[in-house]
Amino acid sequence: MTEPASDNLLYSVEDGIARITFNRPQARNAMLFSMYERMAEICQAANDDRSIKAIILTGTGDKAFASGTDISQFREFKTAQDALDYEARIDRVLTALETCRVPTIAAIAGACTGGGAGIAACCDLRIGTAATRMGFPIARTLGNCLSMSNISRVMSLVGPARTKDMIFTARLIEADEALALGLINEIVPDVETLQRRALELAQLVASHAPLTLEVTKEAVRRLRKTLTRDEGQDLVLKAYMSADFREGMDAFLNKRKPNWQGK
Repeated sequence: MTEPASDNLLYSVEDGIARITFNRPQARNAMLFSMYERMAEICQAANDDRSIKAIILTGTGDKAFASGTDISQFREFKTAQDALDYEARIDRVLTALETCRVPTIAAIAGACTGGGAGIAACCDLRIGTAATRMGFPIARTLGNCLSMSNISRVMSLVGPARTKDMIFTARLIEADEALALGLINEIVPDVETLQRRALELAQLVASHAPLTLEVTKEAVRRLRKTLTRDEGQDLVLKAYMSADFREGMDAFLNKRKPNWQGK
């Protein structure tokens, strides 16, 4: 089963292995709101479809897995509620991915940044190539912030010190360091090998006892403390309603360096 190739998000299932492909290579696979929603729908449907044994998430091409939310969609932000609604949407979508009953595998080629890195952090297994780079460069691009739940997810992978290092320096973590930190589980040489290896890994986990995997996944999630989005609403509003966020968005869209004012 394969959806039309013109879609921004492609979905197919073969022999129990589902594949989600972010398909906007001209925009480095930047995520539209419709793509987030479709991904959540697929994950929720997989909870009821016992024929699906694993899900691979990947991006078209070799430049990016997903480079975050398409910045042009922030232009409509006018009120505090817009900011809260955006983070509520992202939190709902990522929670659907994180709590999907089947194993999820992120096959990451190229840049995996912002919302793309958030998606990868929710997956159970992450494979990269030698050209993979991961991070949250928001401190030098938009001047916004991660939600409390997303900070919790990243901290569970790399700890508080590395989380602050990634966000404070706004640098992208190269593949070797990402492997050492636990951001990815395995590195392969190139995109062709990446896709082959992701399928091999999906087939392997699909052959194992599904309930063992399902309950282990849920047990790990319960043991990891994830603060809710509501617990950080004041922080979200402080960033998204600032003049700096407007400046960062305008600078990004006009390809110039932002002039931060801290207000």
